[in-house]
Amino acid sequence: MYTAGSKGRTRVSTTGPGSRPQSKGNQEKNLWSSLLDSVASGKKLPEKQLLVLGGNPELQKEFLETLDSDTSRRPQDRRRKKPPIANDFALGYTYQDVLDADHDDILARLSIYLLSESSPVYSALVKPLLTPKTISETLVVLLLDWADPWSWARQVRDWVRFLKGVIVSMDDECKVTAEETMQEWQQRKRGAGYEGGAATSEAGVYIPLGQGEWDEPLGLPMCVACHGTEKIEALEKDHGWREEEFDFSLQYLRTVLLKHGSSLIYTSLSVPNSLPTLIHSSLGIHSLLKRQTLKHNVIDRDKVLVPPNWDSWGKIRVLREGFDVEGISSGWSIDIQLPPKAAPPQPSDIDPSPAAETTSPTHPVNRPASPRIPGSILPIYESTIPDPHRDRPSTFPPIGEVPLDTTAPTMQEYLKTLQEEMTRLTEADEKASSSSTATGQPQQNPSTSHPATSNTGFSTPTRHPPPPTSEADRKVNEHIGPVQFNMGGIQVDADEMVKRLKEKDKGYGPGTPEGAKKENEELANFFRDLLEKGKGRGSPRVTGGGGRREGSGDGGGTPKRGGSGGE
Repeated sequence: MYTAGSKGRTRVSTTGPGSRPQSKGNQEKNLWSSLLDSVASGKKLPEKQLLVLGGNPELQKEFLETLDSDTSRRPQDRRRKKPPIANDFALGYTYQDVLDADHDDILARLSIYLLSESSPVYSALVKPLLTPKTISETLVVLLLDWADPWSWARQVRDWVRFLKGVIVSMDDECKVTAEETMQEWQQRKRGAGYEGGAATSEAGVYIPLGQGEWDEPLGLPMCVACHGTEKIEALEKDHGWREEEFDFSLQYLRTVLLKHGSSLIYTSLSVPNSLPTLIHSSLGIHSLLKRQTLKHNVIDRDKVLVPPNWDSWGKIRVLREGFDVEGISSGWSIDIQLPPKAAPPQPSDIDPSPAAETTSPTHPVNRPASPRIPGSILPIYESTIPDPHRDRPSTFPPIGEVPLDTTAPTMQEYLKTLQEEMTRLTEADEKASSSSTATGQPQQNPSTSHPATSNTGFSTPTRHPPPPTSEADRKVNEHIGPVQFNMGGIQVDADEMVKRLKEKDKGYGPGTPEGAKKENEELANFFRDLLEKGKGRGSPRVTGGGGRREGSGDGGGTPKRGGSGGE
């Protein structure tokens, strides 16, 4: 129903009793609000979540820099200030904007949470991050360091236990969402190829799971990144790693990660890699301008890439024969079981293997010994890839054996101890001199056997035989050559001079027949050298002016200068 008015007509709504009429201005306002809301929802960035577990704060920052590295960025984009990384305490946080191929549009915002310790006490910090809305948009990254590959198996086991503990403590709605997410990932079974995180097989057609695949789904998709491949060369030079060690560690990781449907990648900040493509495709972030393709690589040991749902037992066996895939796969299910909350283990149940404690650059604190688990495969890895720092003797006593407070001796006690030590050394010198007199050997000067203070107040250095020359030192000496210096216009070989002095010390002095004969020969050689050098100095020279040649016969005269007119 419409009513006439001075300004126009007003529309009255008669939808029901008690309804109030709406003006045309209010209707236009609601229309614009709905339009703005629809535009805002279309412009809203997809939010993804990345949970980085493991590594120290420095390694995590380097890993995030590798994830954000893109050589195709424009200069103005490279100069853009990056968000800070707060990962020094407990649960860290930062974010990254994933740009399109033309770097004009933002495809998604990546919220990154970082945790370094796998202690169960930190599960309360991770649990609020996993909700029914965020579980399907979350990817877990286990960060391993090439500085201590001997601890990889233990670190992966501890983090898998940590994730299982978090999933178990979630409510039923989150558990259902996690199970649906794992079913969706299992359906991304490999087909004709793996491109951009989705199977390229026909819709509704999936290859059945093989042996050992997805036996232990964790409820969250996972990727394991072994960062710092530039340290591989140090493992070969310093620790003697060969192809066997590299292949065994790779086969071990591929076997245990196959049970969780996890991907694997070796990364480095200095070498371009497919880390951004793998992470973004796993989170469902795809560029409409440029299609990224993941290509597997298990040959180059510094560029390994195993996409999700690509690996199998057959491919793992091909790398090196003799690897027990079945045994490692079945034993891993035993290792990742959550330990029951029981009494402390008895001494007879403690595992004495190297797995009992870990000392590494990233985990410097000794861990308590773990109870022996029947069927565990962790000792197999740690015996094949031993920790070189475990057998190195420590120069410091264990913590707890040294008292925190010490008492310094008084001056009288110190002087008394010093007097006893000096008396002991004096008796040793007297005993050595008496024994040398009895055997007829030359007496050794006590001042050369022990450092002592002379009348001038300076300590007399102890003379020791020179250390044996190694092969490397011999090659260096040959390369450098003999040491020579100029003495009165004569080149003197320092080594030869030292040799003559040593022979003189042995008894070939002027007072012995051998010494006199040798001295005569040296004098003859010396004067012969002088004559030869003198003749060399008396050779003809070209004079100035008329070019006339003159020379001195005795080698001592000065050549006359001649000119065009002569003298």
